[in-house]
Amino acid sequence: MPRNGRSVSSRALVVLTTCATPDEAKRLAAALVERRLAACVNTLGGVSSTYRWQGAVQQEQESLLVIKTTEERFAALEQAIRELSSYELPEVLAIPVQTGSARYLDWLSAAVTDGEE
Repeated sequence: MPRNGRSVSSRALVVLTTCATPDEAKRLAAALVERRLAACVNTLGGVSSTYRWQGAVQQEQESLLVIKTTEERFAALEQAIRELSSYELPEVLAIPVQTGSARYLDWLSAAVTDGEE
């Protein structure tokens, strides 16, 4: 069902993923925007992550990417993260945007649409 005049497929998402190094985060962020899979990517460096992997508790310093995209572009975005990430199992969590500035959401949608600025 459409919300705020937008189709279901163009609903905004915030996607989270982590990167092993700041350089990897920079490369991944640029690739996602260049491929029009993300309108904007914010990088938060120096994130301390604690997680269980292969039976042991791990602690690492990572960079967190906060990616703005749409539901329509999510599958391609996830595939790109899997291809470009150095992680065996990269984090890819999508959070639907409930509401936001209409002008920003219009820009976001246009930025991930082929052929639009």
